[in-house]
Amino acid sequence: MRISSFSCSFTALFTLIVMQVSIARGQLAPSETGILFQVQQLLEYPQVLQGWNNWTNFCYLPPSPSLKVVCSDSHVTELTVVGNKSSSSASPNSPKQNTLSGNFSIDAFFTTLTKLSNLKVLSLVSLGLWGPLPTKINRFWSLQALNVSYNFIYGQIPQDILSLKNLTSLVLAHNLLNGTVPDLRSLVLLQELNLGGNHLGPTFPSLGNDLVTIILKNNSLRSVIPSEIKKFNQLQQLDISSNKLIGPIPPALFSLPSLQSLDLAQNQLSGALPTNISCSVKLQFVDISHNILIGKLPSCIATNTSTRTVISSWNCLSGGKNASYQHPYSFCNKEALAVKPPSKSKEHKSSTIKLGIVLGIVGGVLGIAGVLGFLICVINRRSKATTDDDHVYSIFDGSVTSKRSVASKKSVRRAVDSRRVPQTMRSAAIGLPPYRAFTLEEMEDATNNFDPLNFIGEGSQGQLYKGWLIDGSEVMVKCVKLKQKNLPQSMIQQIEVLSKLRHLHLVSILGHTIVTYQDHSSTAGTVFIVLEHVSNGSLRDYLADERKREILRWPQRMAIIIGVARGIQFLHTGVAPGIFGNNVKIENVLLDDTLTAKLSDYKIPLPSKVRAEGLSPLPTCSTENAEKEDVYQLGVILLQVITGKLVTSNRALDELRIQVEKGLAEAPSKLQALVDPSTRGWTSTSGNLGGPHSSSY
Repeated sequence: MRISSFSCSFTALFTLIVMQVSIARGQLAPSETGILFQVQQLLEYPQVLQGWNNWTNFCYLPPSPSLKVVCSDSHVTELTVVGNKSSSSASPNSPKQNTLSGNFSIDAFFTTLTKLSNLKVLSLVSLGLWGPLPTKINRFWSLQALNVSYNFIYGQIPQDILSLKNLTSLVLAHNLLNGTVPDLRSLVLLQELNLGGNHLGPTFPSLGNDLVTIILKNNSLRSVIPSEIKKFNQLQQLDISSNKLIGPIPPALFSLPSLQSLDLAQNQLSGALPTNISCSVKLQFVDISHNILIGKLPSCIATNTSTRTVISSWNCLSGGKNASYQHPYSFCNKEALAVKPPSKSKEHKSSTIKLGIVLGIVGGVLGIAGVLGFLICVINRRSKATTDDDHVYSIFDGSVTSKRSVASKKSVRRAVDSRRVPQTMRSAAIGLPPYRAFTLEEMEDATNNFDPLNFIGEGSQGQLYKGWLIDGSEVMVKCVKLKQKNLPQSMIQQIEVLSKLRHLHLVSILGHTIVTYQDHSSTAGTVFIVLEHVSNGSLRDYLADERKREILRWPQRMAIIIGVARGIQFLHTGVAPGIFGNNVKIENVLLDDTLTAKLSDYKIPLPSKVRAEGLSPLPTCSTENAEKEDVYQLGVILLQVITGKLVTSNRALDELRIQVEKGLAEAPSKLQALVDPSTRGWTSTSGNLGGPHSSSY
C-alpha cells in the first residue's frame, strides 16, 4: 500500500516538474504570438493555417509535414509552412491561379517575419509567394536554414543574402529567379544549396568548397564547369543537369572522395574523358546522357555494377553497352563547333538590310524618345498600296513575275545578296539534332496516331500537334495537306530550303515527312513538318500577366526585341531567296527557359500553287511590301514591349500611337508616363532603353 502511494506521489511530482520545465521552455511571448497571426493573415489564411485561433498554443502544436513550429526560451526558432500553391503545377500560360492575390506584398510579409528575431529555420513552400526577394532578408541574424521553394519569386538573388553568416542550407528551387548568382564563398557554413528550376545564369556561380549538396539543374547556365570544383572534398551530390554547360568534364569530378551522385545530363559538354581516371568508391549514380561527348568511357563508369548506376546514352561514345543509343561522331563534331560563340564583328558587318537600323535602335544607344519616335515613323509610313498586281518571288524555280521591272530587279538582287550571309548567322541554331527525314510511322508514334488530345490548334499553314520522339524529346508536328501537279518533284527541290530554317531566334525545323497519293489528274499529299518545342509561353503571355511582366526588365525586353529582329533578318537574308510576310505577331514570339525569343508560325516555303486544305488562299503581295510588313509588325511589337500595353485592334494601335506622338511633342515627363511602370526603375537611372546594362547589347 505504501509502495503504491509512493509511486503515485512520485508520478505526480515528475509530471509537475516536466510541465514546469516545458512551460519555461515553450511558452511563447505574446508579441510573437501576434506576429504569427499576422503571418496567417498575410498568407491569406491558407488551408494549413486554418486551425489557428486565439486559443492556439503554438509551442505545443503537433508537428506535421506541412506545419511545424518550434519554440525555445519563449521565442519561435523554427517555422515550417507548406501549402498547395506549387509553381510546378501552375499552367505556363496562367500561373495566377496558384499565386497569392494582387494585394499581397512580399516586402510587408518579410518585414513581419524578421520580427521573429530568434528564427533559425524558415521554410515557406508552395504558398504562392510572388515578387522579388526583399533586401531586408539580411535581418534574419540567426537564420541557419532558408527554404522558399515552389513559389513565384522573381528577379535576382539579392546580395544581402550574404549577410546570413550562419546559413547552412539555402533552398530557392522552382521559382522565377534570373540573373547571376551572388558570390557565395563568404557563406563558409553553407552545406546545402538548391537553386534548381529557375532562370539563373549564364555563369557558373562561385561557391564555397565545403558544400555537401549542390543542385543547379534546370537553369540557364552557359559556361564551363569551373576547375575549382576539384577542391570540393565534402561534396556528396552534384546536379547541374538541363543547362547549356559547355567544354570538357573535369576528370577530377569522378574521384571526389565524398561524391555519391553526379548528374550532368542534357548539357552541351564535349570532348573525351581520359580512360585512366579513377572513380570514388562512394560514387553510386552517374548521368552524363544527352551531351556531345566522344571517345570511350573510362573503365570505372563503362558499365553498371551492383553499387553504381551509369547513364551515358545519346552522346557520340564508342563501345560499351549503350553503343546503339548514341549519335554518330559527325553529330557531336558539328554540335561542338556550333556552341562556340560566333564572331560578333563579322555578324555586324553582314547586317546590310534595313533591319540593322532597328537593331541599332533597340540596342539601347538611343533614348526613349528616339525609339518611340522611330515607332511613330514606322507606323505612319506603313505601305497602303494594294498588292493584287504583284506576284511572290518563286522559291522553286528562281523566277520573278511582276508588272514592275524595278521590283523584279530588287527581288533578284536580294536573293543574290542573301547567299553572302556569313556562316556564323547560318549556324546560329545551337543545341539541335541534325535535320532528318522522318517516317510516317514515327509521326504516328510521336503524336499517338494524331490523338485529338495532342491537337494544339490551326496555324497559318496547317494543323499543329504536340508529340514526343523516341528519345523522349518533345516536338511540334505541323500537318499541311497539299494538292498540285508534280508535287513530289517540287517538294524534293525544297527540302534543302526547309533544312536551313534553323536559327537561335526561330522555332527551328528538325525534319519532315512527305506522304503522297494520286487524286485524279493531280497529286495530293501531306507534309509533316517537325519543329522544336518551346514550352515557356509567348511574349504576349508575359506582358498580359502581372506577375510575369515583372520579370521582363529592360535588358530582357531589349534582348527579346533584338532576338525577334535577328530572326526576321535571318528569314529575309539567311536563305536564298529570302522569306517575307512571316506573320510577325506578339503571340507568335515564344520564349524559352532562358527568355530567348523564338519566332514561330513564320512562312514555311511550300510549292507556290498549293495551300493547306480547308484554308482560304493566302493573299499575295510583292516581296518589297511583304518585307515592309515584317518590319512594321516588329515596330508594333516594340511599341507593346515598351509600354506594356497589348494592342488588340487597329483602333487601339492608333490611340497608342497618338499618345506617343503627344508625348514626343509636349514634354519628356508625359513620354515617361507611357513606359511600362514595372521597368521605370531601369530607365530613370540610365536615360536609355537598355538600362544599366544596355552596353552589353
